[in-house]
Amino acid sequence: MKKYYFTSESVTEGHPDKLCDTISDAILDECIKQDKNSRVAIETFASGNEITIAGQITSNAKLDIEKLVREKIKEIGFDNSKTDIDYRTCKIHTNITKQSPDIAMGVDVGGAGDQGIMFGYANKDTKEYMPLAISLAHKLAKKLTDARKNKEIPYLRPDGKTQVTVEYEDEKPKRIEIILISTQHLENITQEELKKDIIEKVIKTTIPKELIDENTKIYINPTGRFVIGGPLGDTGLTRKKNNSRYIWRI
Repeated sequence: MKKYYFTSESVTEGHPDKLCDTISDAILDECIKQDKNSRVAIETFASGNEITIAGQITSNAKLDIEKLVREKIKEIGFDNSKTDIDYRTCKIHTNITKQSPDIAMGVDVGGAGDQGIMFGYANKDTKEYMPLAISLAHKLAKKLTDARKNKEIPYLRPDGKTQVTVEYEDEKPKRIEIILISTQHLENITQEELKKDIIEKVIKTTIPKELIDENTKIYINPTGRFVIGGPLGDTGLTRKKNNSRYIWRI
C-alpha cells in the first residue's frame, strides 16, 4: 500500500499578491477589450497604502489606470488604511512604457515575448480535473469571500489564505489530514467566535463530511490574531499567488 500526503494552498481576493494579480489582470482586460491586438506586460506592487504599476503596454486603448485601480480595490473590499489599504486615499504610481523593439521583433513574426515552464496535470480527483487538495483550497477561499460579502460572517476582512493536506492511498485520495485557514478579521472578535464560525459556516459547508474524521487537524488563525492584513500586513507582487491559472495537457 502506497501512502502519501499532498498539500495545496489558495488565497482570497484580498491577499496582497492576489490584489496585485487582480489589478494587472484588469489593465490587461481593458486593453484587450478596446484593442484585441494589445500587448501588455504589467507588474503591480502593493505596500502599505500605495500601489505601484510598471511595465510595458503597446495598445490603442485609452485607459484611466488610476480609476481602474481604485475600482478594483473597492470591489475587493479594502477601505481602511489603518488595517489594510483604502481605495479612496491610497497613492497610485505608474511607470509604463511601450514594448521593447527587441522583444517586438520576435512577437511580430508569431513568436513569444518570453520563455516559461509550465507544470501541472489533469487527473480524476475532481470534476474539474484538478488535484483534490487545490480544488478544496480554492473552494474554501471562495467561501471565505462569499461569507464576508453576503454578511454571513460580517466581521471578516478581505485578506485570507487556505491550505488543505490530503492523504492518498494507492494514488487515490482517502481523507483530509489538515485544514488550515487564516483570515483577516475586525479587532473586537475573539478567537473562539472566529473558530466556531469558520468551522460551521465555511468548512462544514464546503468540505464533504466523509473526508473529515476524528484525526483531521483543523487550524484557524493559528497565530491567534489577524487584524492587520492586505498590503499593510505584507507586500504584494503580481504573479506570486496567481495559483488559479493552470495549463493542463489532457
